[in-house]
Amino acid sequence: METEYDFSQGKRGAIEPTPPGKTRITIRLDDEILAWFREQVNAAGGGNYQTLINDALHEYIQQRREPLEEILRRVLREELERMGK
Repeated sequence: METEYDFSQGKRGAIEPTPPGKTRITIRLDDEILAWFREQVNAAGGGNYQTLINDALHEYIQQRREPLEEILRRVLREELERMGK
């Protein structure tokens, strides 16, 4: 171990760069919300709870954008396809 270290060329911030299209933020969630997402990841045998939260938010936004009539049509089409009709 050295007695002194030179940090003059050091840079602050995340060690891993944030990929394009992503933004690093700090968010406060209720403990039970975070626990539920972590349990889902554990039950699936691994993964990333942050990705699961992101996917859930995407799904919520999509549902809010899609009118009820379109949702019903989509669900009916999917069910008819599943039944082979």
